[in-house]
Amino acid sequence: MTEPTPKKEPETQPNPSGKALPGPLRCLSGAVVAAGLAIALYFLTSSIASNFASKPIQSDNFTVVNITVAVRTLVVGVSALATGIFGLIAIGLAALGIQVLFNPPAKPTDAKQ
Repeated sequence: MTEPTPKKEPETQPNPSGKALPGPLRCLSGAVVAAGLAIALYFLTSSIASNFASKPIQSDNFTVVNITVAVRTLVVGVSALATGIFGLIAIGLAALGIQVLFNPPAKPTDAKQ
């Protein structure tokens, strides 16, 4: 009864899917691909926005002007959203690659010991 409570080591949770976790090279190569797509989409968004800005709406009808402005805003917004999503994916994959590189996942231990 005088024995202190044994300290438990932090439990590592096994991979629930049973698949191998990605390595740092796979994460970083995915980050490079996502960053390339983000850069390409950035240039596409910039091109679309400048193209729309250089061509004014040539109509006196109020409804036509409102619909045109809405469609232009929607097109530029969707393109900017895709750019942002791929940018965030690239940052997340790069961070995951760095984390896996410096802190490899623990191997599950047998519970029978």
